[in-house]
Amino acid sequence: MTFAFDNTYARLPERFFARQAPVPVPQPRLIKLNEALAHQLGLDPEALRSPEGLAMLAGNQVPAGADPLAMAYAGHQFGGFVPRLGDGRAILLGEILDPRGERYDIQLKGSGRTPFSRGGDGRAWLGPVLREYLLSEAMHALGIPTTRSLAAVATGELVYREAGPLPGAVLTRVARGHVRVGTFEYFQARQDTDALRQLADYVLARHYPEARASDQPYRALLVAVVARQAELVARWLGVGFIHGVMNTDNMSITGETIDYGPCAFMDAYHPGQVYSSIDHGGRYAYGNQPQIAQWNLARLAQALLPLLDPDQDQAVAQAQAVIDGFAPGFEQAYLACFRAKLGLLEAQEGDADLIDGLLRAMAATGADFTNSFRALNAAAAGAEGPLRAQLGDGGPATAWISRWQARLAGETTSPQTRSAAMRRANPAVIPRNHQVEAALEAAVAGDLKPLDTLLQVLAQPWDAGPGGEEFQRPPAPHQVVQRTFCGT
Repeated sequence: MTFAFDNTYARLPERFFARQAPVPVPQPRLIKLNEALAHQLGLDPEALRSPEGLAMLAGNQVPAGADPLAMAYAGHQFGGFVPRLGDGRAILLGEILDPRGERYDIQLKGSGRTPFSRGGDGRAWLGPVLREYLLSEAMHALGIPTTRSLAAVATGELVYREAGPLPGAVLTRVARGHVRVGTFEYFQARQDTDALRQLADYVLARHYPEARASDQPYRALLVAVVARQAELVARWLGVGFIHGVMNTDNMSITGETIDYGPCAFMDAYHPGQVYSSIDHGGRYAYGNQPQIAQWNLARLAQALLPLLDPDQDQAVAQAQAVIDGFAPGFEQAYLACFRAKLGLLEAQEGDADLIDGLLRAMAATGADFTNSFRALNAAAAGAEGPLRAQLGDGGPATAWISRWQARLAGETTSPQTRSAAMRRANPAVIPRNHQVEAALEAAVAGDLKPLDTLLQVLAQPWDAGPGGEEFQRPPAPHQVVQRTFCGT
């Protein structure tokens, strides 16, 4: 047996989902298999490569013990509420326990139409499937909570998008859970308090058992989700990541990065940077992500009001107090992240201003985000050249560097300890947009070597290694990617 399923979500009431088997595809072909993840989950890679394994990964065969379903949820999309979304092109096969007893969802994306497809074909095409595979694994290597990709399978059929016919594909996604803020909104919109309670109890039991033991478990649940999202967004900012479509249906209750659509990692730093082709107003720009996260979490708090207190005023007061706690929680996580990036291992007053000063200097010169912070490693050891190349050699840069060096000198941390810590905080390589697009273009054309090479480099983000210099270089002007697309 390849998967040993133990399905808890499928045991919830029928209104939580629609039972739906994956729709078979004509000619499945394995494109990528994540052997490291397979081993972590206690799965046999060779069994997954077998005809039976491939049939399961493609959706042509429902594995024994699976209970396939499409999850119901709603969501605020660019601020507007849609009361019924749901998995329109994804099927949750079920849940497995890894060798340590940790539970993971196994989901097929691009597996055909469901009752939530809203007229869509329920399929995905190869480019976005490989994009999610690449970016989610890069995020995992950076140590940031994320869903992951177990396999990408070509389907042997064409899907039709605005660009015309494109090769179809299915992604096997692994996550600690797929409950979203929008899942709670779905039942709130229906005034189904019983379902809200069942969903909250389910999330408490599966993901937040420590909150379940609280005297006020639903308030403790909200506190825990707020804390995880504050930490997650702070870590996104620390690597220059822009999610691109932070709708409430794309915010996981588990605190994992989910739904890699028009996301991107910044090259030149600017707090207003947007890549998503559908984010015309910059709602989900790099610097707006903390406020959007808090806004999304306020929607979760609204959904939970009936569970917080029978008195509406008391419930609102409790919810508001928790949501107000997002900002200080985020600030604490943000400062911890960026202090580490600057080599500041002892918290002091004025650190926030020092961090902001660097970012202002970077924005003024269009400095490369990743390479600027990596250059701090060398500057802390006395080699200022790479940092000055990013910030310029004028008075403001010199003043900031002097202030930073004086701040470092005031710590008792040894240079060796600081250097090691800074290397762990400042990656050498990220998935640069032009390199991602080039690798995906080659893969769609049948050449997987650039994709494989990029995956290997991104698996060790803290050290580019021999020959890795090309992956550290920002794009030339003609290589700059201005827009990214959902595309699935």
